[in-house]
Amino acid sequence: MRISAGTGSDASLLLLAGSAGAVLLLLAVLVGLLAKRLRAAQRRAGVEAERVRGWAEQQTSRQRAELDRREEQLAEELRRVRTREDELAARSAELERARGEAEALVTRRVAVLERAGGLSAEQARAELLREAATTARREAAVTVRELEREAREEGERRARGILAGAIQRLATVQTAETAVTVFRLPSEDMKGRIIGREGRNIRAFEAVTGVNLIIDDTPATVQLSCFDPVRRETARLTLEQLVEDGRIHPTRIEHVHERSREEVEQCCVRAGEDALLDARVGGMHPELVRTLGSLRYRVSYGQNVLGHLLESAHLAGMMAAELGVAPEPVRRSALLHDIGKALTHEVEGSHAAVGADFARRHGESPEVVHAIAAHHGEVEPRTVEAVLTQAADACSGGRPGARKESLEVYVRRLARLEEIARAHEGVAEVYAMQAGREVRVMVRPEEVDDLGAQLIAREVARQVAEELTYPGQIRVTVVRESRAIAVAS
Repeated sequence: MRISAGTGSDASLLLLAGSAGAVLLLLAVLVGLLAKRLRAAQRRAGVEAERVRGWAEQQTSRQRAELDRREEQLAEELRRVRTREDELAARSAELERARGEAEALVTRRVAVLERAGGLSAEQARAELLREAATTARREAAVTVRELEREAREEGERRARGILAGAIQRLATVQTAETAVTVFRLPSEDMKGRIIGREGRNIRAFEAVTGVNLIIDDTPATVQLSCFDPVRRETARLTLEQLVEDGRIHPTRIEHVHERSREEVEQCCVRAGEDALLDARVGGMHPELVRTLGSLRYRVSYGQNVLGHLLESAHLAGMMAAELGVAPEPVRRSALLHDIGKALTHEVEGSHAAVGADFARRHGESPEVVHAIAAHHGEVEPRTVEAVLTQAADACSGGRPGARKESLEVYVRRLARLEEIARAHEGVAEVYAMQAGREVRVMVRPEEVDDLGAQLIAREVARQVAEELTYPGQIRVTVVRESRAIAVAS
């Protein structure tokens, strides 16, 4: 090792000497250039040549002095390098000796462990890796659970405050409507005049209005039945004017119906304008205003659609103000989010997609169009307006008493909730509670541990969100109960 080190030191010395020669060569070249410049300057002007020559000599003297100083420094650095090399050589030899001892010790320890445990080194390594992976997964699950709990508590706290404040500040009256309008007659004799000779008047009335006129044994009462509430309201006004006038015949029915249709049209426009004023929204296309007003006569799950839109607009505006977002675009999006329900009997497709296309064709901004299209999750919400519109729609439609739901749909949804939870391993009992707002899952403690219970809760919640349609939220609670029983005899 020392011989090799000495050879390396000589090589370094030669390298340094070569570097010094290169420097000297560089200086010689520089001097030659200066000399050429001096001769050229002599040819141009004698006085300038003398000055340049003196300056070159001074520069050369300084450079030579600097070169001498650098040579001394290089010599000193060379001495330090040689000393460092000697030290490194000694340390390298020491490390080689220590490495050999460590390898021998590891080999002896592995042999002892293999004899004691009956495992090879590969088997022991695999066992250690499995145990480390299991420990890491458990620690990660604990950390994720803690982070989810903290994020859920903080998010629920802030969302609860915003929603509670918005709902508390809003008070509206709910009205339930059906597909049948009951019309009171001044007398029982009016039924015969409405029917006419051989049913001529009633046939003409149904043909002109598109509404079924039901006359039964109920005293002084007839019923108007139609799925379209605008047509039903037009027919009601027509019948009301015919009864007041007393002249009922096919020609008169057509004339009065046309006048009633224009009156309902004007009522729709006025209702739309009133809704814009109430929601503090302006600058809307007249066709949008008329269509919005027509929702005054429409219901969804027993909830008046125009009332639902106004309620959603107020809720969205208040939530936007709480969050520091400009409230006007949010109120506009919430006010128009169900406008497609006025057109679904004319155009195929969901009311969200139909409404978004209708709003786009009548000059609404891309933000409003996107909020309308995304309020039922058919399109992923990407803007604040879309998220707040979705939340306001859920609050207005999901609160108790706002909407009706058929018993069949309700029972089918509860049964599907229990089926989803019962399909997981280790589940003993499942109960849908609080009108389907909570699913309580009882697991067998000997088959499911605490972390497994958390996984079941998340998986059930994910499946419910993907498969079912419901207003508001559904809480999934997994209960793992351990019991110790002893019998004294």
